Parts: sequence; C-alpha cells; structure tokens
Amino acid sequence: MIKELKRACDYHQLVRVIYLDQRGQTTKRTLRPLEVSSHHLKAYCMTRRAPRVFALENILAIEPVVNQRAV
Repeated sequence: MIKELKRACDYHQLVRVIYLDQRGQTTKRTLRPLEVSSHHLKAYCMTRRAPRVFALENILAIEPVVNQRAV
C-alpha cells in the first residue's frame, strides 16, 4: 500500500481510500497524497476540502482514481 501511495504522490494522482476514523466508523475519502512516512499519510482530502493526516494502519483499502489528476 505504501508503494501505491508514494506512486500517487510522485505522479500527482488522486486515490480513493476506505478509512477507519477515530470513532471506529469507516469512511470513503478521495485524497491527493502529499507525503508518505512509515506510519502516516499527509494528504489533501477532496471530500473534506482540507489537509489531513491519516494513520496508514487505518487505511483499509486503496484504489486509484482513473482519468483524473490532482491539481
């Protein structure tokens, strides 16, 4: 998963994730990944229209957004 997120950062691609939030709820987010570390993902959340930090262990699934690039 880290490999896909780093690729999305390098190529300015959007991804969709299913994420387990702090309350234990699953959410679907469209993200523009900015930086990936060993434990966190810094990204601009297109859903919330704000920068966010996501714990990698809480990302349950990831898929690329096809035919759409992050600006």
